[in-house]
Amino acid sequence: MFRFRLGSIPVEVQASHLLVSAAIALTSQPPERPGITGTMAFHVLSWMFIVFVSVLIHELGHALASRAFGYQPTITLAWMGGHTHPNAPGPIPWHKEVALTLAGPVFGLVLGLACLAGSIYVSREDPVLDYLLSVGAAANLVWAVLNLMPVAPLDGGHIARALAVRLFGAKGFVAAQVLALLTAVAMVFLGISRGMPFLTMIFAMFGLQTLGTLFQVLKKPAAVDEAQVPLVHNLQQAQEALAKNELHEARRLAVSTLEAGDTLTPDLASRAHYLLGWVAIKEGQGRTALDHFSQVQGQPVETHGLAAAFSLVGDEARALPLWEMAWRDSGDRTVMHEYAGSLIRAGKEAQALRLPGVDPAMAFSCAERVLFIRGAYSEAAAMGEAALAHVPSSKIAYDAACAFARARNVPDAVRLLHRATELGFRDGTYAASDEDLAPLHGHPAFEEWLMALRQSAPS
Repeated sequence: MFRFRLGSIPVEVQASHLLVSAAIALTSQPPERPGITGTMAFHVLSWMFIVFVSVLIHELGHALASRAFGYQPTITLAWMGGHTHPNAPGPIPWHKEVALTLAGPVFGLVLGLACLAGSIYVSREDPVLDYLLSVGAAANLVWAVLNLMPVAPLDGGHIARALAVRLFGAKGFVAAQVLALLTAVAMVFLGISRGMPFLTMIFAMFGLQTLGTLFQVLKKPAAVDEAQVPLVHNLQQAQEALAKNELHEARRLAVSTLEAGDTLTPDLASRAHYLLGWVAIKEGQGRTALDHFSQVQGQPVETHGLAAAFSLVGDEARALPLWEMAWRDSGDRTVMHEYAGSLIRAGKEAQALRLPGVDPAMAFSCAERVLFIRGAYSEAAAMGEAALAHVPSSKIAYDAACAFARARNVPDAVRLLHRATELGFRDGTYAASDEDLAPLHGHPAFEEWLMALRQSAPS
C-alpha cells in the first residue's frame, strides 16, 4: 500500500489493486506486435499502468465534484476499481449525489477521448506510446459505457436508483432493481454469445446481488409500509459499508434513515442508532457511541462495544468489568488485550501482565492507542515507551514518536524516530506525509532525520 495526495485530496492505493490488474492481464494473450510491445512482460506492466491511471482519473472525477460541493473527499484504489468517500457533513441531497456520481464516468470518457485523439495524431514511430494510447482509449471508452449501465454497484445503478426513488418513492426503488436485473441478464447473454468470460462473470455477480436485494424487499410482510423499503435498503448498505470500514458512507446512510420522518419505525431507528454507535466506536468517539447505543431498543449491544465506548471517554471504572465480561464470554485474544490495556490505563499494570497468555507489548499498545485517540498524547507516548521496554518494535517506537509530536514535544519525538529507524523503520515517504508528525515539520532535527532516512532507503 502507498499513499499520496492530488492537491488536497488524499489517495490510498492498496496492493490488491495492482495485483488484480496484473492477474487480469496474465489471463489474456499479449497482442501480436513486433518488439517489446508484443511481450508478456510489457503487456502486464502496461495494463497495470493503464488500469491505475484510468481508475485514478475516474475517482478524481467523483472527488473534484465532491470538492465543488464543499466536501472533503478521499480516494481509495483497491481490487478491481476504487472508491471515493465524499466525507460530507450530513446526508447528500439527491441532485448532488447524481452529479458527483456522474462525474466519474464523464472524466473517464474524457480520458478515453483524449487517448483516442492521441493515438490518431501522435506519430506511429513510437510503438510504446501508440500501444498505451490505443489500449487506454479502448479501455476507458468501453468502461465509461459499461459503468453507466443501471446496475448496482456501477455508477449508472446509483444514478438510476436515486432518480427513480426521487420520482416514484418506494415503487421507484423496486423498479430500479428490476431494471438492474434485466440489464444484468442481458449483459450475461451478450458476454456468453460473444465469448467474453470476464463480462459474463461480472454481470452475473451483479445480477445475483440485485436478485438478493429484490428477494429481501419482496419477502417483507404486507404490514410493512412500502415507504420503508428504501430505509431497509439504506440500513443494509450501511451495514455492508461498516463491514468494509467505509465509515463515512455507513454514517451517511444511517443518518439519512433517521431523517426519514413519519415513515421511520422504532425498529428501523434502533438499527440505525446501533450502526451509528459502531461507526462512532471505530472513529474514536466514545460519548457519541454511548448516546447512540442508549437509543437502541429490541436488540443487544455487544459488551465489548460498550466497554470500548467507556474507555474512549476515559471512564475505565465502568469499562473494566465490561471488558472482563466480554473477554470471559468470548475468549478472544484481541478482547483480552483491550482488557489488559484498560487495566494498565487504570494503574493496574501488574494485574494486566498476569492475564493468561498476555503479550505485554500488545497490552501496552492497546493502552497507548486509546490514550492517543482521547488526545492524552503525553500519556500515550509514555505507554509506547513502556511497550518498547518489553518488545523493541519499530512500529511501537514510531507510534510513540507520533504521540510526542502531537504533544509538541519535539526532542522526545525525534528521539523516538531515531529509535524507530534503529529498529528497522525505513518508510520516509510515509513519514513525510504523516499528519501525526506535522508538528515537527520545519524543525531542523526532524528534517535531518527525514533526509537521512530517505538517503538510506534502497534505490
